[in-house]
Amino acid sequence: MTTVLTYGTFDLFHVGHVRLLKRISEFGDHLIVACSTDEFNALKGKKSIFSYAERAEILMSCKYVSQVIPEENWEQKIEDVKKYRVDVFAMGDDWAGKFDFLQDYTRVVYLPRTEGVSTTQVKEVVAAIRAEKKQQLVNAGEHLLSLLKEL
Repeated sequence: MTTVLTYGTFDLFHVGHVRLLKRISEFGDHLIVACSTDEFNALKGKKSIFSYAERAEILMSCKYVSQVIPEENWEQKIEDVKKYRVDVFAMGDDWAGKFDFLQDYTRVVYLPRTEGVSTTQVKEVVAAIRAEKKQQLVNAGEHLLSLLKEL
């Protein structure tokens, strides 16, 4: 059995995540995904929409994922590689070079991200929609006030 390991937050699971996990899973028979815990995200200054438990459940529902483990700190990667006897460590190419230190323990692969989609972009679109809806409500309120003044 060939074991593959990747890490991520996987908030707002989208097609980019699916495509990356599919490509990563093709390097082996057993894909382990280390998902950042809420506490670790807080240390990184990140706030997820979904809790760790929810994100782990979503990841486990993906047919390419064999196992989900918690990512609790930056330093655990070497221990995880050893503990799970990882043959391939894979990440998106936005992390290129950052995990080369693992090459002493396993094969390290960086794969291209899916163009045009990211969790950050999804959050930006949602924020823009919220801002637009808020402005529409403000405009409607102002219109109602002007109508009331005419009465």
